[in-house]
Amino acid sequence: MSERATPEWGTFALILACYGVWLAVIFFLPLWLAIPAMGVVAAMHSSLTHEALHGHPFRATWLNEALMALPLTLFIPYERFRDLHLAHHRDATLTDPYDDPESNYLDPQVWGRLGAWQKWMLGLNNTLLGRIVLGPAIGQFLFLRDELRGARRGDRAILRAWALHVPGVAAVCWIVSMSAMPIWAYVLAAYLGLGLVKIRTFLEHRAHDKSRARTVIVEDRGPLAFLFLNNNLHVVHHMNPSAPWYRLPALYRQGKDRYLASNEAYVYRSYGQIFRAYFWRAKDPVVHPLWPKG
Repeated sequence: MSERATPEWGTFALILACYGVWLAVIFFLPLWLAIPAMGVVAAMHSSLTHEALHGHPFRATWLNEALMALPLTLFIPYERFRDLHLAHHRDATLTDPYDDPESNYLDPQVWGRLGAWQKWMLGLNNTLLGRIVLGPAIGQFLFLRDELRGARRGDRAILRAWALHVPGVAAVCWIVSMSAMPIWAYVLAAYLGLGLVKIRTFLEHRAHDKSRARTVIVEDRGPLAFLFLNNNLHVVHHMNPSAPWYRLPALYRQGKDRYLASNEAYVYRSYGQIFRAYFWRAKDPVVHPLWPKG
């Protein structure tokens, strides 16, 4: 029997544990502790949602999606996350300002039309501190802008995703309303969770003329690596998108030379190294340095 035919019970248990910890946090922790703890839970739920859209822990897509039906992070519909992220996995268009839905780069012509305050804000967003603090708000604004444009065009995928998402948000807010945690505090914690996820996505992809060299490896094996379900080994994930999170470290160890040759040694030892290098300063320009394409 193939691995894909076997349910990934460890991932399933982690999903159940995530929901269990969520309930414990909102019902039993004091508010000063519940907010940061809920931020960590929200980030883990986001990582588990990423696993689900890649076909884990079960072969049945509907079952994986049902497991993630409660949107603990509130802000992004599951089906939109799924569709946009899978589009992002077209490696030939990684970092493309138009065709990569997760690109943080801008077309130089778009940049030239922005006002001074917008340029300042986006420049600050390209530091790690800015990405954590401002990144979720900037990303949500741009996401909602594009969603509204698509909805006005009658995009059925967008309309369906939001029709499913709104009842899920209502259910989460109803459960939270019965707990000791105020709704405002829960929204703040969900925002914090998205900020934590931004640590992972901050430098996942760089502008490079070779698509295979655009995706990073962060060799961290600490708490953040677990929170991100080993997606810090990002080139391994892109080259093995169906591999479950717990197999990525072994795949990297077995093929380290091949992966680093493929991405031309775009590698960091740890998130500590990244914090030291880029917490206060930008790693990349906002404008795509290789745009327009030659």
